[in-house]
Amino acid sequence: MNNELAYWMALAHLKSMTNRRKNELIIRFYEDGQSIIDFFHSDLVIKKQKYGLNDKEINLLSEAEKELPNNSFLVEDLLDQGYELIPILSKEYAPLLKQNLKRTLAPPLIYIKGNKQILFEDSIAVVGARNASDISLQFTDNIVKNASKNFNVIVSGFAKGVDKQALDSALKHNGQSIIVLPQGITTFKSGIKKYYKPIVSGDLLVFSTYHPKAPWSVQLAMGRNPTIYGLAKEIYVAESGEKGGTWSGVKDGIKKGRKIYIRYPERSEKNANLLLIEMGAIPVDMHGDLFPYELQQTDHQTNYVAEPDDKEDTSHIMKLLSQGEYTSKQIINKFDLKWKPIELTNWLKNNPAVKALKTKPLKFTLEENADKQQTLF
Repeated sequence: MNNELAYWMALAHLKSMTNRRKNELIIRFYEDGQSIIDFFHSDLVIKKQKYGLNDKEINLLSEAEKELPNNSFLVEDLLDQGYELIPILSKEYAPLLKQNLKRTLAPPLIYIKGNKQILFEDSIAVVGARNASDISLQFTDNIVKNASKNFNVIVSGFAKGVDKQALDSALKHNGQSIIVLPQGITTFKSGIKKYYKPIVSGDLLVFSTYHPKAPWSVQLAMGRNPTIYGLAKEIYVAESGEKGGTWSGVKDGIKKGRKIYIRYPERSEKNANLLLIEMGAIPVDMHGDLFPYELQQTDHQTNYVAEPDDKEDTSHIMKLLSQGEYTSKQIINKFDLKWKPIELTNWLKNNPAVKALKTKPLKFTLEENADKQQTLF
């Protein structure tokens, strides 16, 4: 088995080959009843005809084979230190990660240290900005406290701010947690030493998809975000800016149809939470309960609604709405307005001449135009 893991390392860390392509090859040799060792040592004809490898990919495999002796030593060293390597074909591989990321993004090999049974429990991720506000940190603690009571595992990226708060709160409330590393697992020795007690007691699992010796980097930190989301059954967002890992992660999650719950911000806050709600994130209150729809329409309006005179002449907007149904973004793009989508949305909602249609995304038309359309059905 140790020898086989060296081959899994070789395939998992092939440069210039996507996880999708690696997983396609894994599926092929698995369905043929072959091991990964058989795959590596198959002759050139089989690699081309059966597995559809091109010359570039064959050269990549040849280069990876040269690392097998080093991989073997590293595997032995990792196992001696209590780390575990779990290939995607193993029954011990995180089922939720495979389900959420599918063959496109699921890592072929994962590295862990700690209680691997945690990978099979219900889990949530609480994500947010590194420079999160106190209210966002309190929200994080509330969500984690409740989740821990319900025996849900907390997935954390170990960044400062919301991620770190989620981990600390899980341990404080006697819960369990997974740390998803933005680096190789052997470069986290100081962290493993710091959290030695919860690791040994089975309350904490350290998790990485990167080469064991890979140092921390911004690129790896951004790259591990899909893994955080992939390991979670539910995702809660404490706070997001209009760029960065949380913003891109939430947008991607919404696009993929994931249910993402986001804290509805207070009146004085300046963040992108409302923008993400407009895109499809589900608003919740400070305790994770669904935020009432009526309040979504009326609360915090003064913080985001601009007076028309401060922005644009609105006569052309009303004329457009008299002709059909449009989203805020469509209106802004058509007239190149200076408004933000949330500003225009809230202004339209407060305009008695405008009708908000219950569509997704939200569309608007004139009230009298909506009445005419309703008579047609």
